[in-house]
Amino acid sequence: MSRRVQYSRYGGPEVLEVVEIEPPTPERGQVRVRVRIAGLNPFDHKVFRGVVAVDPQNAVLPAGVGSDFLGVVDELGAGVSHFSLGDVVFGGCFGQAQADYLVTDATAIALVPPGVTVEQAGSLDIVARTAAASVAAIEPTAADTVFVSAAAGSVGVLASQLVARTCARVIGSCGEENVEFVRSIGVEPVLYGDGLVEAIRALAPDGITAALDNHGRASVDAALASGAPASRINTIADSRASADYGVSAVGGSVAGLTELVDVALLIGAGEITFPIDSTYPLERVREAYGRLMAGHLRGKIVLDLQI
Repeated sequence: MSRRVQYSRYGGPEVLEVVEIEPPTPERGQVRVRVRIAGLNPFDHKVFRGVVAVDPQNAVLPAGVGSDFLGVVDELGAGVSHFSLGDVVFGGCFGQAQADYLVTDATAIALVPPGVTVEQAGSLDIVARTAAASVAAIEPTAADTVFVSAAAGSVGVLASQLVARTCARVIGSCGEENVEFVRSIGVEPVLYGDGLVEAIRALAPDGITAALDNHGRASVDAALASGAPASRINTIADSRASADYGVSAVGGSVAGLTELVDVALLIGAGEITFPIDSTYPLERVREAYGRLMAGHLRGKIVLDLQI
């Protein structure tokens, strides 16, 4: 049997339960993966809370949880020749990742690059693709001063470093507990909350030229007030800002496996940092999502299915 996290009604982490099901079987062009690590994302709880709508095919209850995963290929469907049994792979599979076994298209996974930990690879899919896509949306250059909100968070920590690699100046918001960490990755920290605009302007009196919002409307407002034109602000946290202000709302859906692997290679080479906030066993999934929803994280939360 295979353990799986699922929910049968909408609500907070209390609706999540670990059940046993028959392991899935791969069809042609698919592989079955024995999952080791599954990452948590804010999108997950927005789905099981009923805050965001998903494809009707994925809205049938009971439904599984999670997208990011790392595991070992343990069964091959017909026609799959570029993977072998025992390969350690990573990727994303919506609503299926938090389970002992999952089945996914062979074209949706990749071998884990050297230097990337299992926890990093198993929690990378959504945030890597989202960070890469959002950075591409503003096209930063060395002439830019870019504000990145939630710079210590799972998307922000990658996005701010990808921006810095273009030689742009990066100012990032965070909580007091993450000031030194944010500074250590080449980002100039400012604190969330009241006084954010004044803090940004103190560092950039001539104004900023672009912004990436990973936090919400307050960060978009701060970016606009600090001089960034709407055309060079991208938000992944407030889709309504696109209609209200004309900012872009580009997310991970426009990026794919290539972008995921590219970010993983940078992590493996030590060129960017990708911290793991905390690790939980599968049976403590409710507690893990409680931690995620409380905020003020440094990187990603993961479930380790082998502890």
